[in-house]
Amino acid sequence: MEDNGTGGIAHAFNALPKDAPHRNIHDLNQLEEGVKERLYSQLIPSRVFEQFDIDRETFLNQDGERAVEFKTNPKSTYAIIEVREHPQDQDCIFFLEIEDTAFFKIDINFLIINDPHAPRFNTDLDETGRRTKFATVRRNIPEEIKAMEAGLAPGQVRRGLRLLKHFVPLAIGFVAAMGQDMILVEPLAYNNAIVFEGYGFSYIRGRRKMEEINEGFKPGGEYFQKLDGSTPFRMPGTEKTVRGRAWAIQDGVLGEPWRGIEMYRTMKPSEVCTFPDCEY
Repeated sequence: MEDNGTGGIAHAFNALPKDAPHRNIHDLNQLEEGVKERLYSQLIPSRVFEQFDIDRETFLNQDGERAVEFKTNPKSTYAIIEVREHPQDQDCIFFLEIEDTAFFKIDINFLIINDPHAPRFNTDLDETGRRTKFATVRRNIPEEIKAMEAGLAPGQVRRGLRLLKHFVPLAIGFVAAMGQDMILVEPLAYNNAIVFEGYGFSYIRGRRKMEEINEGFKPGGEYFQKLDGSTPFRMPGTEKTVRGRAWAIQDGVLGEPWRGIEMYRTMKPSEVCTFPDCEY
């Protein structure tokens, strides 16, 4: 879980004037444009710059185009980082939105990491082009089936780059440099929660629900019995994998929407596992 960029975080913050505000996102957004861009860029795993030939200092790609954008309005309490291989690309390689909470912590609102060269599945749009909002408002079943068969999880439009293991240490180092001691996240799907468990996150709320979900997917359980082949997302055997459970949950197997799960990660990782011996 190490990344060469963690040393860069400390150096970037140490380079700030001693009286420069830096305790929260709103503070950072008050800094000069170049300074805050350098700080926020420390949250981008080095492999993104290396793999896609993006200059870490200028944020230009090999064609001389600006590939990294920062949305850091001085009046706002959030920051957005967008990295694209080319500015006109539909999907980001790396998308991060972080925000101050009312309790003086940092919340990861959204984190998306895509392989822009992988096939795209339009699970984010319905058949008329309307946003599905992560399948919470509407769904595109044909595209979901294709994505599932290609090995993707709910919420993914392309396969990822397996960079979460590099991002988490950067996020921890970043909040530590701000004088904070934890980061918060609200997983958008079941699979996200299980993955975050693997990187040392625990639950602010929802652990009991996650444990109940695990029990429900065991043979004879409430959700296990619903894996009757009635839809492509409810095939027998689905309960054995994280992705399988996540698709069944998105398909409504819980009988209620996926919600109410909040997680946190401190400097010291937790050892929580609500799906022992799982396969992804």
